Amino acid sequence: MMFDSHAHYDDRRFDDDRDSVLNYLFTAKGVENIINIGCDMETSRSSIELAEKYTQIYASVGVHPHDAKSVPMNYISQLKKMLEHKKVVAIGEIGLDFHYDFSPRDVQRLIFKEQMQLAEKTGFPVIIHDREAHMECIDMTLSFPKVKGVFHSYSGSVESARILLKAGWYISITGVVTYKNAKTLPEVVAMIDEDRLMVETDSPYLTPHPFRGQRNDSSYMEHTIKKIAEIRGVTPEHIEKITTENARRFFRIEEKNDHYLHC
Repeated sequence: MMFDSHAHYDDRRFDDDRDSVLNYLFTAKGVENIINIGCDMETSRSSIELAEKYTQIYASVGVHPHDAKSVPMNYISQLKKMLEHKKVVAIGEIGLDFHYDFSPRDVQRLIFKEQMQLAEKTGFPVIIHDREAHMECIDMTLSFPKVKGVFHSYSGSVESARILLKAGWYISITGVVTYKNAKTLPEVVAMIDEDRLMVETDSPYLTPHPFRGQRNDSSYMEHTIKKIAEIRGVTPEHIEKITTENARRFFRIEEKNDHYLHC
């Protein structure tokens, strides 16, 4: 059974076949759970809607650095209200993106900090987007020691990974690990503590080799898992097991399921 810790099934690229794809994943491909990720107010709401429709899907809510420049004045109160929903399990994806700089960097920093403050106040874990801003993202996260989270689609150094792991953070790996030009990521995968490793698709993006360029979905996660297992010298089944356990613990899925059973 596989747990996709980061996906975007509300993306328009799934508009023509979303339900059939998701039903196939849950019934035929061994996908146990999916976290659908919010990037702004609209996608945070659509992630909740998907989570309401599918028992296996949970939602995160938050503002991506690309969208930091266009948040409404009351976005924090809107997010706080969304966090009351029983299927919302995290704040994210939040962070910094200095590759595209679609939002001014000072605005990115402010929105990132405000959402970290929200996580500190509410106790929710965070999902971090970090692109070409490694040390700033790490400095921000470590300045909130009560907040824990996961660096999604990790792209930093081994040294940065050690800092995060020591602080109790998780690291999530995408299909990028299967690419020939992924030089540092295999080194990171080899050293991640077993109880801090998660796997994701970031679908519809980052499809693993040899399907790179196609629309990604959670069925392709098996190729990422196979590569991780090869690097770590274990079986794919072992990676499936530990990454599912880690994700369920991180997102408190067991607690959520217990709640449903007693309602």
